[in-house]
Amino acid sequence: MKVAIVGGGAVGVTAAYDLARRDEEVVVYEKDDIAGGSTGRAAGVLYDAFAAPEDARVGDRAIERFREFSGEGDFEFRETPYVWFAHEGDERRAEAIREQVPRMQDAGRNVALADPEDLRERFPAVDWSDVGVAAVAENAGHTDPASYAALLARKAEDAGAEIRTDTEVRLDADALAVERVGRAGEDEEATGDSDESESFDAILVAAGAHTKRLLAVAGIPVPLKPYRVQALTAGFDAGRREDLPMCYDATAGYYLRPHPEGLLAGDGTEEVESDPDDWTREADREFCEMTCERLGRRLGEFGAVREAWAGLCVATPDRDPLLGELREGLHVAAGWQGHGFMRAPALGEAAAEAVLGENPLPEFDPTRFDGDEEFDIAEGMSVE
Repeated sequence: MKVAIVGGGAVGVTAAYDLARRDEEVVVYEKDDIAGGSTGRAAGVLYDAFAAPEDARVGDRAIERFREFSGEGDFEFRETPYVWFAHEGDERRAEAIREQVPRMQDAGRNVALADPEDLRERFPAVDWSDVGVAAVAENAGHTDPASYAALLARKAEDAGAEIRTDTEVRLDADALAVERVGRAGEDEEATGDSDESESFDAILVAAGAHTKRLLAVAGIPVPLKPYRVQALTAGFDAGRREDLPMCYDATAGYYLRPHPEGLLAGDGTEEVESDPDDWTREADREFCEMTCERLGRRLGEFGAVREAWAGLCVATPDRDPLLGELREGLHVAAGWQGHGFMRAPALGEAAAEAVLGENPLPEFDPTRFDGDEEFDIAEGMSVE
């Protein structure tokens, strides 16, 4: 089978690897560089703490594969527990955490409720004095997302896949084919604004925030909305970093994790749809100021901000992804709600299996929607 994958992020290159190692002919088209989009701007927080059975299976498989790949090339999975909590007085989110944990345990996840005294003893780098209810997931860690994508792209090529970066394409509306789009400023004769076309037996669109527009050209509407999120890195004492877990403050709505140069923290979800071609890549000053204030309250002293940036996540009406066949031979893998990179090893594998005619995740069937649904963007990590 000859398969085109449009999108060179973590899910796309994982699917390419899994198809190529099963002896399929694979071509990956990426308009920029590998991990040049949302993958390269992801936080790298990894955990399997999901309550829904299908999400728990995906999370478990993703962490399993992250561990399998760790140590190859520059990719490293760094084991780190994940703590999520609600403040005292926030009964709505506290009750949600109390309800989540037994369901996660029923799904086989290694999670447990923890009181502030347990957290102080185990993670002394963090101030837990305002915590009312907390839970800890043990099967968790963090990594550099770009290193994972680079590794899987290399493994895909070693297995026989062809990866074409700096190559923007559009879908043929009437056939299983892609057409290269000439870039402004390129030599028209060399790139062919005549739109060089190539046919395939199957096409997988895994183009993140650009997925909706790509599929629209093929006459297929999908309910996807890109939205902007923000993150920063800052200095943090190396000795204290050993006592720093990954955290999600459900009441305040921000997360933090250890980082090789200190710590990484994020928030800043904009609950409005973003234009995937026209959005602000730099973090807002207000976000940086608010995040530094939160970190100061939670961690005490920390170093200066080193980098601050924004990225795009993609929402769906029910906060579950679209993964599977849209029409004969045309597949989609998108709408991760901020959980795409952390589940990429499993989602890419499932997308490859779907292309091969299997149906590993029927719960994420993209045809469950008409494509013109109206819905509001909701933060992916929220605890409600």
